[in-house]
Amino acid sequence: MTCQPAAEIGMPLAAVDTPCLILELDAFERNLKRLPESLHGRNVRLRPHAKSHKCPEIALRQIALGAAGVCVQKVSEAAALVAGGVKDVLVANEVVGAPKLKLLAELNARARVAVCADNADNVAALDAAARAAGIRLDVLVEIDVGAKRCGAEPGAPAVALASQIAACGNLRFAGLQAYQGSAQHLRKVGERRDAIARAVDDVRATTRLLGAAGIRCDYVTGAGTGSYMFEAASSVYHELQAGSYIFMDADYAKNEWTESGIPQFEHSLFVWTTVMSTPAPGRAVVDAGLKASSVDSGMPRVADYDDVECVRMSDEHGVLHLSGATRFKVGDKLKLIPGHCDPTVNLYDWFVCVRAGRVEALWPITARGAVL
Repeated sequence: MTCQPAAEIGMPLAAVDTPCLILELDAFERNLKRLPESLHGRNVRLRPHAKSHKCPEIALRQIALGAAGVCVQKVSEAAALVAGGVKDVLVANEVVGAPKLKLLAELNARARVAVCADNADNVAALDAAARAAGIRLDVLVEIDVGAKRCGAEPGAPAVALASQIAACGNLRFAGLQAYQGSAQHLRKVGERRDAIARAVDDVRATTRLLGAAGIRCDYVTGAGTGSYMFEAASSVYHELQAGSYIFMDADYAKNEWTESGIPQFEHSLFVWTTVMSTPAPGRAVVDAGLKASSVDSGMPRVADYDDVECVRMSDEHGVLHLSGATRFKVGDKLKLIPGHCDPTVNLYDWFVCVRAGRVEALWPITARGAVL
C-alpha cells in the first residue's frame, strides 16, 4: 500500500511538503512527444524502459503515443504495470528462481510478458514454468554487445541458445536483446556512435548465423536515451528501449548531444526540498539526503542556481555550497535535479505533477520497491 502524498490537487507548489518528487508536466509532455517525433519515417518502434518511472499512468501515455509496449527489469515491476492496464511487457533481463518464474508464467494469462535468457539451465527452467502454467512463453536471447554484464556471447553461443529455445515445447524464440548499456553515458558523441557500431556488428553477425541455422530472427531490441538514434539508423534494430528521456537526469545532461541526431530533452523530474539550516556563510543544508535522491551517478544539481552546488549528502541532509551572491534563509524551497532518475524514483510513492506552479495530478509509483 502506498502512503498518502504530501500534496493535494490544486495546491500551490510552494505549499507542498518536502522532500517529495515533483514532475513538471509541460516539460514532461514535450519530452514524451519529442522522442517518437524524432523517429518519424524510420522503420523502428519505441518500447520505453519503465524502470525509469515504474508508473502505469506514464506507461499508458507512452503507449498512446505509439509505443509497442514497455520494458521492465523485474517480474514484480511487470506485475504492477500489468495490473495498471499495460498489455505488452518485456522483462529485459534474466529471471531466475521458482517464485519469480511462477509469477512470470501466471502474468501471461493477463498480458504478453516476454523475458530474456542467456543460459541453457535457465531456458530449461523457463520451459518447465511455462508448461506448469499451460502457456507458451516468448523468450529472447540476450547477447553481450559490449556492456560486459549479462548476455550470451554473440555468434555461435547465441545461436545454440536460440536453437534450444526453439526446441522447447512451451517456449518461442522471440528474438535478440542487444542493449549496450555502458555506451549510454560515454560523453563524446563519437564514442557513443563507435560503441553502438560495434554492437550492430555483433547483432548482424548473430542474425546471419541464425538465418544459416534456419532460425528466423525478426526482432532485435535494445538502445537507450544516450544512443537510440544510432540504433535506429542501423537497420538491424526493430525496437528502442530509451527510458530516461522523459525525465533527463543530471548525469545524462553531461553528455554531448550536438551532431548526435538526438533531440535536446528537458529536465522534468525534481526533488522538492526545504532549506533547514544556514549554519555558516556559504553553506546551507536541505532536508533531502540519501533517502531522497540517489547519488550513484553523482550529486544532484540545484536547479535555477548556477552558483549553488550540492557537495555532500547524508541520510537526511544535503549540504549546499554557495559560491556567489545567492543566499538562502531557513524555509526556502528548492528543486534538485537527481543525478540518476531511476533509483531516485524508487524512493517515492507518488509523482506530484505540477503545471504553472500548482499541483495538477498525483500519479502513484506502483512498481516502487519491486524486489522480485
